Amino acid sequence: MSDDVILNYYEDIEVGQKASYGKTITEADILLFSGVSGDTNPVHLNQEYAETTMFKGRIAHGMLSAALISTVFGTKLPGPGCIYVGQSLKFKAPVRIGDTVTATVECTGKVDEKKFCTFRTVCTVNGKPVIDGEATLMVPSRG
Repeated sequence: MSDDVILNYYEDIEVGQKASYGKTITEADILLFSGVSGDTNPVHLNQEYAETTMFKGRIAHGMLSAALISTVFGTKLPGPGCIYVGQSLKFKAPVRIGDTVTATVECTGKVDEKKFCTFRTVCTVNGKPVIDGEATLMVPSRG
C-alpha cells in the first residue's frame, strides 16, 4: 500500500469527517475514459460536433468526474476495503479539458448494525459544484 493511502475502520469514522482529491482533466483522460467505458459520444471527442451543442465545445464524461469520488473512497475516506452500496448523482455543470475537479466526501451518518456509512459527495471546479450526490458504503470493522 502506498504512503498516501489511508486505512480507516468503521469505528474510526466520525460524522462530519471529510476528505478530498483533485485532478486536472486532460485530453488523455477523456480519450482513455472513452476507450475503457465504450462511451464515444461525440460531445466528448469531436470538437466540430460539440460546438453545435448547448455546451459550445467538448466536455468531459460526467462519469469521469464522478469516478474521482470513488478515488476518495478507495484511498482516503473510508479507504481500502470499503465497498460501494449506492450512489446518487446530479450533474450540475460541464467539465472541460484543463478544469481541475475536486471531489469531496463528508460522512453524514452511520448504520451500526450493517457497518454502513453515508456520505455527501460533491465535485467542484473553482469552488462551483459540477456534481452533487449521496453515497452509502460498507466499511470494514475491527470486530
